[in-house]
Amino acid sequence: MSGDLPSAILIAGPTASGKSALAIRIAQAVGGVVVNADSMQVYRDLRIITARPTLEEEASVEHCLFGHVDAAVNYSVGLWLADAASAIADIQASGRAPVLVGGTGMYFKALTQGLSDIPAVPEDVRARVRAQAVGLSAQDIHARLAAGDPLTASHLRPTDPQRNLRALEVFEATGQPLASFQGRRQAPMLAAGTWRAIFLAPERAELHRRIDARFDAMMEQGALEEVRALGARGLDPLLPAMRAHGVPGLLAWLGGEQSQGWVTREAAVERGKADTRRYSKRQFTFARHQLPDFPWAASGEEAFGLLEATRD
Repeated sequence: MSGDLPSAILIAGPTASGKSALAIRIAQAVGGVVVNADSMQVYRDLRIITARPTLEEEASVEHCLFGHVDAAVNYSVGLWLADAASAIADIQASGRAPVLVGGTGMYFKALTQGLSDIPAVPEDVRARVRAQAVGLSAQDIHARLAAGDPLTASHLRPTDPQRNLRALEVFEATGQPLASFQGRRQAPMLAAGTWRAIFLAPERAELHRRIDARFDAMMEQGALEEVRALGARGLDPLLPAMRAHGVPGLLAWLGGEQSQGWVTREAAVERGKADTRRYSKRQFTFARHQLPDFPWAASGEEAFGLLEATRD
């Protein structure tokens, strides 16, 4: 790559699209540092099942914010934004470019458009809401939110307990719907016009093939043992790390929860693949509607060329 370096290079895209390889290639080309922007790859307990860069990949160029959070932590976009701000400042101070890569669209939106100005939730309120949710299904949590905050509940999926719990926490702490705060935004960390971005978007059938093949490879590399170790910690099943794609099905099979339908290893693996494929569809939808300044590229080669062209 030639030309002046932007303040940051942002690489978004669905899971299994080849983002990590592209980020490494770009970081090597510009003398940059790869910074994680994926909400599951922050957890140190889950290197394999979240497809974090391998030790060899991490050794090829500097990486940061990968595996730096314990699975017991309820990590959030706000916490990531604070960590990213510190990492980006350090990288820029060294005269290098941060290359942010990941599949969490909300992280990129917060970085470039500003985080919603939502009041902080006191820890005692957060703990109480979480304690009340223990043993409830995702649908039950959504119903509880709908009873108190129907406005926010109408915009959230009943199958997303984390976001529903977050909305419940804000409602309990403030008495106001979470949706009422979401139009207010803090100034973005990265000023418009100073960064370059791409959304890596392979053809869907090929992406699904990669997702399935990668899940099989992760199982061969020790994903089951990794999930077994996570389950042995006895953590709250509603924590984000406990809901990483592949984890719920494998835990259910390991625990013999036949009432959940995961009576075989094959069924648990298929659930992990299907959950990941569905998630990739949501990633496309989010990018289409929420990341308008991210040009789409069908391949890593095309993405590299587009990013290079924006610097000429």
